[in-house]
Amino acid sequence: MQLNQLETGVLFRNAKPHVKSVHTYFPSVAVLPDGSLIGLYSLGEAFEAVNLQVHWSRSFDQGQTWEYQGQLNPDTNDRLTSTFGRVTITPDGELLANLIRYDRSAHPDEGLSNPKTLGLVPAELLLMRSADQGKTWSEPASITPPLIGPAFEMCSPITVLQDGRWLWPTSTWRGWDGELPNGNRMLALVSHDQGNSWDDYLDIMRSPDDQLIFWESKVLELPDGRLLAVAWCYDEAAGIDRPNHYALSSDGGASWSAPASTQLLGQTLTPHLLEDGSLLCIYRRLDEPGLWACHARLTEQGAWENRDQIPLWGVNSAAGTTQTGENMSENFAALKFGAPHIVRLPDGQWFVTFWCYEQNVSLIRWFKFSVS
Repeated sequence: MQLNQLETGVLFRNAKPHVKSVHTYFPSVAVLPDGSLIGLYSLGEAFEAVNLQVHWSRSFDQGQTWEYQGQLNPDTNDRLTSTFGRVTITPDGELLANLIRYDRSAHPDEGLSNPKTLGLVPAELLLMRSADQGKTWSEPASITPPLIGPAFEMCSPITVLQDGRWLWPTSTWRGWDGELPNGNRMLALVSHDQGNSWDDYLDIMRSPDDQLIFWESKVLELPDGRLLAVAWCYDEAAGIDRPNHYALSSDGGASWSAPASTQLLGQTLTPHLLEDGSLLCIYRRLDEPGLWACHARLTEQGAWENRDQIPLWGVNSAAGTTQTGENMSENFAALKFGAPHIVRLPDGQWFVTFWCYEQNVSLIRWFKFSVS
């Protein structure tokens, strides 16, 4: 794999960090029918600050420059909440922003997770839409999941399948006190009516002993109709990260292959289909520093094969940007980059966004390149 015409720039950065503390995290980008782009991200005082909310920007020059548009989700006046989100666009041009809103009222001086149990603060799933390329957005509609999490992870945009179903990839997560009635499982919520209801789900990854946690999951549809799911795999019993895992389904998600290793030791793996059916994968690598691109392919038999790996960011300066101790709540708090997202631009180039700290400020950086 060769990355051609490699360019980089910034989608959003606090212009006056000496005046106020504003950091940005968790980007996603959608390409609109007119060729413009919108980007979503969270802004707040710190990585798990109680004032983190979803904001957005727009680009009219394929990502070279961005115009800040404001906060997307409305504030809550009756509770202390923080919000995260992702964006995608449907084949008919409707923008979808799937959000998770965390209630911080009971734990205003804590992070999102309980260091003693790894449980999350209470959360609710929301969906916002725009039918006019982002000029106006609907109010957040509350989503009722078809199973008890009790909490869920916010990790992926909605995936729209060729058969019309909408998938919301996520994972169950413990409640604040440690309750986890349905175990550690990577799943995808399913809507059969374009997001009006979510009364079904696909059960995708779960270890037999329930000791593996599958985070930062993604689902995409392959050219042959198979579904591919990938996830960061954490071995809770051993207290270590395993290589990113994947699973395949040949029956629309009714059944899945057993989770298997991609041999990519890292976190937040994001795959995107290339024209020849192979995969461009971006991930935060653990055996080497930095954010990396990997060219991979799946055989007809379902084996994962890695080809070239190319560093994108942080190879020489990413020391101290991750932590791999036994307490995952502390590891989350120590992160300094990640959550890559990939789209293809109208000119055929690939556009990768991720968050990272540079000069002690977290910003959204982008890379633009073609692949040969």
